[in-house]
Amino acid sequence: MRYSQLFGRSIRSVSQDVRSRGHEYLIRGGFIRESSAGRFYMLPLGMRVQEKVVSVIKEEMESLGCQQMLAPVLHPRELWEETRRTASVSFELMQVKDRNDRCFVLGGTAEEMMVAVVRGFTLSERDLPLCVYQFSTKFRDEMRARGGLLRAREFLMKDAYSFHSSRDDCERFYERMSGAYSRIFERLELHALRVAADNGYMGGDYCHEFIVEHPLGESRYLSAEDSSYCAHEDIASFIREEMNSDEAVAERYEAEALRGPSIEDGVRHYGQPAWRQIKSVVYVTDTDEKILVCIRGDLDISEAKLIRELQCSTLRLATAEEITAMGTHVGFVSPLGFQGRVRIIGDTSLRSVRNFTTGANAWRRDVLNVNYSRDFSADILADIGIAQEGHRAVATGAVLREKRGIEVGNIFSLGTWYSERMRDATFTSSDGAREKYHMACYGIGVGRTLATIAEVHHDQSGLLWPKSAAPFDIHLIQIGSDEASERSANELYSQLLAAGKRVLFDDRDVSAGIKFADADLLGVPERQIISKKLVSSGCSETQLYRASNSSVVKL
Repeated sequence: MRYSQLFGRSIRSVSQDVRSRGHEYLIRGGFIRESSAGRFYMLPLGMRVQEKVVSVIKEEMESLGCQQMLAPVLHPRELWEETRRTASVSFELMQVKDRNDRCFVLGGTAEEMMVAVVRGFTLSERDLPLCVYQFSTKFRDEMRARGGLLRAREFLMKDAYSFHSSRDDCERFYERMSGAYSRIFERLELHALRVAADNGYMGGDYCHEFIVEHPLGESRYLSAEDSSYCAHEDIASFIREEMNSDEAVAERYEAEALRGPSIEDGVRHYGQPAWRQIKSVVYVTDTDEKILVCIRGDLDISEAKLIRELQCSTLRLATAEEITAMGTHVGFVSPLGFQGRVRIIGDTSLRSVRNFTTGANAWRRDVLNVNYSRDFSADILADIGIAQEGHRAVATGAVLREKRGIEVGNIFSLGTWYSERMRDATFTSSDGAREKYHMACYGIGVGRTLATIAEVHHDQSGLLWPKSAAPFDIHLIQIGSDEASERSANELYSQLLAAGKRVLFDDRDVSAGIKFADADLLGVPERQIISKKLVSSGCSETQLYRASNSSVVKL
């Protein structure tokens, strides 16, 4: 490619809304341009990088025997209604109607579509396992698009779906796919950590995210100092330390509490740490059931863990009016007196403190010396707290450290979640019976992976693409406009192309400074420089990345 003919060349500045270096360099270098918030043009340079990322992924998918296909972008809504996911993901589903008034969902993920096509072939056990994958555009109506390609509303994803005759076979393939994911990110020079996570609206048994540690990331996870444990904040478990087990259980009493409604107000009022209070929060499920959730005051509630315990699709906080209608008061809600009236979900931390303080379900009234079991109990007592920096891992007791990163891939063990909800999602077993598929699915955001490479691999001057993702193998730069230099540069360009190299030839009539600045910005791994002085001695100059030295080689 001659730079003089390239569509989408470099620019010198970007909008102040662009906050990260990687995003800035992708725009300035002419790799991407924004269309509307969260939607981007992939320009020719960007397409070259994307194709390299896709190539790496395809090679690893093919190595597992996965078969590439392509599903329609518009999904019949009735398929999503079979799994009842129209409710659980309604915050990001985009929907359209055709001229026949039939409703379609713009695909954000394709589990229903893949089950629909596979069940249409009436497979038998000897046809399994089966894994199909695709590269397709996904649509998610994100409330907050940010970070360029890191959180977009429209993006290219590699999504794969495997079908199995047994749980054991599904789990074996899941681990093989996990290994393939690790190889993909290693080849792209991304250190992606496998992190246990929550399945969320995907359903199923368990899942893992592949996260690249980076301050721009939105994924918060906890990692043990001894590397024995790593989990996303949504599911990370931790030890609830005994806070005051040597304290005698005291008599309960009610008193006036001239404090505000928050836990912090209670800390100031009583001059005691937050863990001595019970934090009580009222939630409403997707079936309009009110749930009273109680946890130690210094901890926060994990809604992901809570949804899993309640086996509901969504949760929301109750309004002040709904709380008042229950016969209590915002900021003074207490589990006392609510047993048998609403379901009470308690965190296991309620057993770690003696003589709690809690509200008295009345304005500025508290109850002191409240103890779990003696004074109240929960319908469900479970781990529903969010792990924090400094907590200790359950298995080893190792200290947990909080980290942030960019999720570049995820894998989900779905079990029979989809085959139980969708009609005729069965195969014929060896004894002739119709049995439910065991399934797993696996995703990689191609654009997000590209953007993550840009965020990880750059310096103060521009991008530093790994060879596995670089748009070109060689950036050929002609310095000067004398006839000998032009002739030598064009000959070298032709020879490199004939040798199978992908070359960006900067043949523009601009200064050497502009050419080198653009070369720094674009980040092609190798440069070949042709100048009048070099040509006179029959040589060119080779530079690798930002190497402090270079080598002069015979043309």
